[in-house]
Amino acid sequence: MFYVYVLHSLADNGFYIGYSTDLKKRLAQHKQGAAIATRHRGPWKLIYYEAYIEQADAKGRERYLKSGGGRRFLRHQLQNYLHRFGRGTAT
Repeated sequence: MFYVYVLHSLADNGFYIGYSTDLKKRLAQHKQGAAIATRHRGPWKLIYYEAYIEQADAKGRERYLKSGGGRRFLRHQLQNYLHRFGRGTAT
């Protein structure tokens, strides 16, 4: 399986959109500070993920979620979570 996921930084209230073939292992890396891209912004909370059978589909979805349209989709999809934590955007 191929996964696209969204993490919420509890330190700076920001978000990280990523891709992995092993979601559990990748989350552990983020939480341990072993992922360079997120090392200084943790702790992290997984708030959303999607699973794909085809790698190209997952990579395409990750690209989309990082775009303006994708961020709008995430704001809509996660509106209850964002409202609960006082965050108006998923970027």
